Amino acid sequence: MSTYKKFIPCIYLLNRKAVAGFKDCAVISEDPASLARFYGENNADELIVFDLSQDDASHEEALDTIKLICREAQIPVTGAGNIKRMEDVKKLLYAGCGKAALNYSKESNLEITKEVSLKFGRDKINACIAEASEIEANEEILSEYVSEVILINEKTIKQAIEQTKIPVVVTLPEVSLDKIIELLSVEVIAGVTGPAINANAKELNDIKELCAGGGVWVKTFQPAIQWEELKKNSDGLVPVVVQDYKTREVLMVAYMNQAAYLHTLKSGRMTYYSRSRKEQWLKGETSGHFQYVKEMVADCDKDTILAKVSQVGAACHTGSYSCFFNEIMKKEYDASNPLTVFESVLGVIKDRKVHPKEGSYTNYLFDKGIDKILKKLGEEATEIVIAAKNPNANEIKYEIADFLYHMMVLMVEKGVTWEEITEELDKR
Repeated sequence: MSTYKKFIPCIYLLNRKAVAGFKDCAVISEDPASLARFYGENNADELIVFDLSQDDASHEEALDTIKLICREAQIPVTGAGNIKRMEDVKKLLYAGCGKAALNYSKESNLEITKEVSLKFGRDKINACIAEASEIEANEEILSEYVSEVILINEKTIKQAIEQTKIPVVVTLPEVSLDKIIELLSVEVIAGVTGPAINANAKELNDIKELCAGGGVWVKTFQPAIQWEELKKNSDGLVPVVVQDYKTREVLMVAYMNQAAYLHTLKSGRMTYYSRSRKEQWLKGETSGHFQYVKEMVADCDKDTILAKVSQVGAACHTGSYSCFFNEIMKKEYDASNPLTVFESVLGVIKDRKVHPKEGSYTNYLFDKGIDKILKKLGEEATEIVIAAKNPNANEIKYEIADFLYHMMVLMVEKGVTWEEITEELDKR
């Protein structure tokens, strides 16, 4: 198997809460989205969410929670459970899941495998299997239309891996590290999930390091550039410019020595050397405002590092999100960014819905309801078509702006964000 072996926590979702397991309804988290973020921040490779809802209404509520989980996790999410038809697979993928897992204990799921695989792509379809005999009985369809098998019964692991060449993710209870390394050394096993991974999420970096030492190929922060290759300043330090990985806003500048550099790569959290205190410091250790590493690159001379991070809370000790707020001079210039303009306008529309303003056209649309909004959106779309036949390019510019405004009113009415739209476009 050519890819690295994965550590995959799972969330058992019931009544919008994370519970202990398929048959254990003890609540372990009231906020599954925050739990997903915790797993992502501790360098889990992926996440599986099992929807344990029993009816259609509960399933729709679960999809709302899965959408939040996908937004917070910052790692690929597989949605599993309560799939009855192709529409349910589509809903999971539209909620933000990278994959959907069919339950092969249900005949209906087996029957739709080919259909959903051809529709969405084999790489987006997994199969949840409880018994090794289900792999043997369906080997042909699994091989052609499914990317991975998630084996949810640890008692059938040995039999399952002897029967298939399809990548298998195995569910583990509490087991020893030696047993995990032994299993991941098996070529067909693509990863491990279950209570054993959930319980040790904080130690995933250390576990991965031990696995790597045992000859298992896992995803770690092994640097492409060694500390010795970087050019240091007169104090033996390298400056680090820290940037928000999504907004690209510059948050702060700090310094690293070798120990801080290596600790950052091992822990996945930004660690620096304090020149004033003459000691290493983990950013957020006292404030809780950790910086989780997304990417680190060196400049052309290898004397400065650019770190792109997921920032928790504020980067600056003053409480400001960024340390750069003391203006020295400023010329008049157009700093508009298309995405921030969209976000700004959407923010105003959201505010109008929560805090209505007398005479506001936006509030007029909200008051009239979805049919009026859709009618206006259709009218504006037609105006674009008409304007496109006009040789004057200005007219189509105005009509597109009108259309986008009415589209954003619809987005607010339906609870859709620009982030969700851009993420969906990026996937395509």
